[in-house]
Amino acid sequence: MKQIGIIGAGNTGANTAFFLAEKQVGRVVLQDCKEGLAIGKALDIMEEAPLARYQFAIHGTDSEQEALDSDVILLAFGAVRQPGQDRTSVWDENRKLVESFAARLKGFGGVVIIVTEPVDASVTLFQKVSGMEPGRVLGIGGALDGERMRYLVSQELHCVTEDIDALVIGRHDQSMIIPQDYTRVSGIPVRYLMDQSSLHAIIQKVKHAGDVVLETSKRSSAFYAPAMVTADIIRAILNDSRRMFSVSTVLTGQYGVQDAALSIPAMIGENGAERLFEPKLTDKQLQQFRDSAAAISALV
Repeated sequence: MKQIGIIGAGNTGANTAFFLAEKQVGRVVLQDCKEGLAIGKALDIMEEAPLARYQFAIHGTDSEQEALDSDVILLAFGAVRQPGQDRTSVWDENRKLVESFAARLKGFGGVVIIVTEPVDASVTLFQKVSGMEPGRVLGIGGALDGERMRYLVSQELHCVTEDIDALVIGRHDQSMIIPQDYTRVSGIPVRYLMDQSSLHAIIQKVKHAGDVVLETSKRSSAFYAPAMVTADIIRAILNDSRRMFSVSTVLTGQYGVQDAALSIPAMIGENGAERLFEPKLTDKQLQQFRDSAAAISALV
C-alpha cells in the first residue's frame, strides 16, 4: 500500500490529508511537533469516513519517523508569514527545519514535496543537503500560481475553468513569469479574447494573490488551494500518471541555470519530475528567470 507522510498538521498539511482521502490516493500518516494535534485532526477527518467512503485511512501520530517511512513525504511545517511580510521574512526560522529534515532524509528513495516558505529556497537547500536526485524534491509554486491564473481568467471571461490552460514559471513571488501565449482557452491564446489592460490586471492579481489572501484574512496565508494542488501532484506521483505540472525543482542547466530551484513544466511520475521542459521565452523573460535563480542562490 502506498503511503504519504505529512510533516506538519497545520492548515496546509491537514487539508492536504483531507483532499488525499477524498481523492482515494493512499494511506496518510499525519504528524506534528505539537503533541496530539495530528492525532486529533486525523480522528476528526476519519469520523466522516463512513459517509465519504474513504478507501484509505488517515493516521495521526506524534512520531516523526512513522511519517518519514513513506513513499512520498510532504513537508508542511514552519513559520507562516504575517500580514505585511514577504515570503523571505520567515526564511531564517524555516531554513533550520528544512536543513534538519534534509540531513535525516539522505538516501531517501521516494519523493519529497515542500510547501514551506519560501518554497524555492526550501527546495534548493533541501536538495543540496539531502543529496537526493533533483527531480525527487519538488515545490508547488508554479502549479499553484497557474491555478490562480486559470480562475481569474474564467472570472473575466465568464467561462468554465476546465477550458483554460495556464503556465506560470520562475520564482514563487512577484517576479514569477506568466507568458501570455501559454494561457489559452480551448486552444485560443487569451490575448485574443480580452484587451491587454484586462490581461495585465489579471497577471498582477496572480502575482499578488497570496498577499491578498493573507492581508484579507488577517490570520492565515492561503491553504485550501495549496493543499488541493499538492494533493493533485501526489496523486500523479503515486499513480505514475505522467501528468504535466509547473513545479519548483533544482535545475541542471535548463535556461542556463544550475543549482537553484525555480518552477518550470515537468512530467510528473513515480520518480517525481521525470522530464523537464523549456517553453520559449523572450530575452527579457529569460533574463528575469536567471535573475530569480541568482536571488535564490544568494538567499540559500
